[in-house]
Amino acid sequence: MTNTAPVSARRDLSESPLLVAARGGAPSRTPVWFMRQAGRSLPEYRQVREGTPMLQACLTPELACEVTLQPVRRHGVDAAILFSDIVVPLYAAGVDLDIVPGTGPVVANPVRTAADVAALPLLRPEQVEPVADTIRLLTAELGDTPLIGFAGAPFTLASYLVEGGPSRNHERTKALMHSEPEVWHALLDRLATITGEFLRLQVEAGVDAVQLFDSWAGALSERDYREFVLPHSTRVLAAVADAGVPRIHFGVGTGELLPAMREAGADVVGVDWRIPLDEAARRLRAARPEGPEPVVQGNLDPALLFAGWPVLEREVRRIVEEGRAAGGHIFNLGHGVLPQTDPEVVTRVADLVHSLS
Repeated sequence: MTNTAPVSARRDLSESPLLVAARGGAPSRTPVWFMRQAGRSLPEYRQVREGTPMLQACLTPELACEVTLQPVRRHGVDAAILFSDIVVPLYAAGVDLDIVPGTGPVVANPVRTAADVAALPLLRPEQVEPVADTIRLLTAELGDTPLIGFAGAPFTLASYLVEGGPSRNHERTKALMHSEPEVWHALLDRLATITGEFLRLQVEAGVDAVQLFDSWAGALSERDYREFVLPHSTRVLAAVADAGVPRIHFGVGTGELLPAMREAGADVVGVDWRIPLDEAARRLRAARPEGPEPVVQGNLDPALLFAGWPVLEREVRRIVEEGRAAGGHIFNLGHGVLPQTDPEVVTRVADLVHSLS
């Protein structure tokens, strides 16, 4: 990896509401984007991706570019997020896995021993060059809309590898973590290397911010998170610390972990719907009273997009107001857009957030 991102790859987006808010400034309006805004809820997405497996779509630059652009055109959001999947770098490196519709990532040979960890391939930049190509296509098309790159955090990737697929209880993962800590840390060290390389490649290709998804970190206690996860997520975010792009850190059910997730190196902390944004800001501030004011992202419950407009409008107004308690607020959902969501409702929420600025 090089030590600095080339300046030539970076667009001048100094007035972008999302980037201003992410840095704790005063944006011209409350920025809004939606996790999983690109994809399954959009009919144009289903049409263009028909017949193309998910991982192939992620590694086909023209297709991934088009899918990334679709919600920007439709919803008028303040950021695009790269169309990809958290297991892309593992797949590209040579791990035998697939994304099974209706299930999620499934790993052919789960990783549960020291030998399994040693056999995990590392990522070579040329293996994910299609992702860099996608980013270069996007930065030429997006004008003044920033592009968010992303990756899966080591713990969440490890959970898929150890369990062999999605898990409700993460029992094999937690058992390995506690019973064989040396194997566990070796696994996460390798995943942190892969993830750091992947984020760095995205930054060098031109993304304007990055988000690290630790989707399943909320399954852990704070003590376990600090011992078994925090050092590795810190190393991932440190890989792009000198690049000058905001770093967003998000997990589901992580209300008790928010200060620790910020310590990992987050400029922006994503918050799900389980605690209010003003309470999240209070916790973050209390943990670092001498530090900069916390910046938060979130946190509308995606299920409320089905609740009818009077309910939805009330909740959006509440969240925007609660977000004012933080040093900066990027409006988003508390998790991803659900597949059956009406896209017109998503557009209406984006318009409402902008009107409340």
